[in-house]
Amino acid sequence: MKSLSKQIGGSHYKQYKIQPFEFIHKNNLSYFQGCVIKYIVRYQDKNNPIEDLEKAKHYIDMLIELEQGEIK
Repeated sequence: MKSLSKQIGGSHYKQYKIQPFEFIHKNNLSYFQGCVIKYIVRYQDKNNPIEDLEKAKHYIDMLIELEQGEIK
């Protein structure tokens, strides 16, 4: 895929053999699941790693609420 050969706004995904987008797409993951994968993969490469971990946690909390039927 030609578009995966470049990244706009940093290079935090290009170091991986499989980019998060490819993994998410090929496994038909939901938006929430994809966000968790994205934030977990990149958190160590960001200026504020705790912020990305908090974002991942937020999406996990939303997934839990979705599974419990609290989000419709």
